[in-house]
Amino acid sequence: MAKLYTKNLKHSETLKPKEETVNFLLNYSQALSVINCNKLKFEALLN
Repeated sequence: MAKLYTKNLKHSETLKPKEETVNFLLNYSQALSVINCNKLKFEALLN
């Protein structure tokens, strides 16, 4: 996925997300629960 976003960037540039963005994604992934029931998938956000 990083290759898609770095196609048009110069080689010296790097992707540096903000700390708040990283924290948001980590918190969201910890709160997300996927429940498999037969062939169905249910996503629940546990706040």
